[in-house]
Amino acid sequence: MATIKRIGILTSGGDCAGLNAVIRAAVHRAIEGYGWRVFGIREGTMGLMRRPVDYEELSLNIFTGNILRMGGTILGTTNKGDPFAFPMPDGSKQDRSADIIEGYHQLALDALVLISTGPLSTDSMVAGIKSELKHCPHCKTRLINVPNIDWATRIPPNVQSAFLS
Repeated sequence: MATIKRIGILTSGGDCAGLNAVIRAAVHRAIEGYGWRVFGIREGTMGLMRRPVDYEELSLNIFTGNILRMGGTILGTTNKGDPFAFPMPDGSKQDRSADIIEGYHQLALDALVLISTGPLSTDSMVAGIKSELKHCPHCKTRLINVPNIDWATRIPPNVQSAFLS
């Protein structure tokens, strides 16, 4: 019997319409299509840096039709606190990227889905996480950019294809 995959999902870059739809689509595809377990990481990268890791297991029963009409993200998000230059209480900045990798391992994830509302090519936080995870031979990522548009009625084909690949 195949090992059940464990994936984490987090949102980064701030709220916009459609984040819940992307989360819902990813959860449905992962659970129904592949039988994977899905863990929603709260407040973006902050959730991975907290101890204990701030997460919840996502299941199909929390995704009713109402979630598509809700604004923002059920997981919460952040666009502050770059983990590569994280502001500390004393005013200094500290690289906390190792905390993100540790959080990934504490959840025993096989993959991490990063949903960003900013352009991924210029979002240094998301790009940095992807770069850091490349040094982790067992870590996999999938980056999905959600443009700041109203797409309550449909998911753009490029986002659909990301889930189907």
